[in-house]
Amino acid sequence: MSIMPTPLKSQLLIALPAMPDERFSRSVTLICQHDDDGAMGIVVNRASEYTLGEVLSQMGLENVDERLRTQIVLAGGPMHPERGFVLHDGGMQWDSSLRINDALTLTTSRDILESMARGEGPEHAIVALGCAGWGTGQLEHELTENSWLMAPSDAELLFATPLDARWQAAAGRIGVDFAFLADYSGHA
Repeated sequence: MSIMPTPLKSQLLIALPAMPDERFSRSVTLICQHDDDGAMGIVVNRASEYTLGEVLSQMGLENVDERLRTQIVLAGGPMHPERGFVLHDGGMQWDSSLRINDALTLTTSRDILESMARGEGPEHAIVALGCAGWGTGQLEHELTENSWLMAPSDAELLFATPLDARWQAAAGRIGVDFAFLADYSGHA
């Protein structure tokens, strides 16, 4: 039995300039799962204080892939900050993987990090500590309160656009330029 995809799964949530929750100010969050129980996503434009080389070393994994040593690990959200999440492309599956769409998968198991450390991981990957979560109906309510914009996700934004440019770039995907928006929102 297959589950029908939800409208918000694989979409980008873009915080509006007047976002009331400081934890999400100027954030871009990829929605990885959305169902009757709520939603879960990964903030894709916030650096953590760690590099992937440091994380792999803390896990006791020897890193043979030099380009990963300096890769920034993202602060994926305020929930479960001790837990690692790997957002990646490619068709390979690891132990704990959630297919987001045809091009993206979210994996939370150690085996993907072991593969990456050996230079055998996916071509493109973002590693994040923590995630963002919303209870039943919470995200839908926040959308009606004008806290977020929605835009389709794409590999270029997730894997190639510099972190500090992702917020404006994501909004630009739907024709919004935050330079022309006031720092407040309201209802007519």
